[in-house]
Amino acid sequence: MKNTLLFLSKLSKNNNREWFEKNKPTYLAAKDEFEDFVAAVLRETIKFQPDYAHLEARKLIFRIYRDVRFSKDKKPYKTNMGAGFSPGGKLIQEPGYYLHIEPGNKSFIAGGLYMPEPPLLTKVRQEIDYNGDKLKKIFARAEFKKAVAGWDDFDKLKKAPKGYDAEHPLAEWLKLKSFVVTCKLTDKQVTAPGFAKEAAKTFKLIKPLNDFLKLAIA
Repeated sequence: MKNTLLFLSKLSKNNNREWFEKNKPTYLAAKDEFEDFVAAVLRETIKFQPDYAHLEARKLIFRIYRDVRFSKDKKPYKTNMGAGFSPGGKLIQEPGYYLHIEPGNKSFIAGGLYMPEPPLLTKVRQEIDYNGDKLKKIFARAEFKKAVAGWDDFDKLKKAPKGYDAEHPLAEWLKLKSFVVTCKLTDKQVTAPGFAKEAAKTFKLIKPLNDFLKLAIA
């Protein structure tokens, strides 16, 4: 993944179409390296997620081109490469995993359910209410606690959702609008031999959480 990080580092300093077109061959080489890496992660993941066997690595990768139509930031390119893994592809309203590669020790692996639609959000909150102890056990596992700090609470309600007591023991979890955890990665980890297997191991670590969420929205 060294070529990928190197290209993205240069892109972050030259985020314009002229530079990008001039360096298109370098981009394509980095893209190929990333696709090969995603394919390797997918092969490892299928061992414990056989429902992923039909997926194709190239279809899991997000475009590098930014949608700037409604953004004040008009830089045309992302300075990261990302891929989403779930039975439906790129995390389509179902629990899955996300791999984010970005230089400067900004890479990470995430898992869970991102911004579910209201009907699914209601189901997850209900499952937390009914079976919160099961979820607490997942978060209490030593390996899990070592890898992630807890829920990503980037978007949550200020008060407990309607129908739930403000004193509910899991009120902070019920306030969430996304149910995602993140494992941060260094550039050294990303470029280390065997990183594809390590990434899949992190996916496997997050799998019990995804299984809980999958059951909740079934």
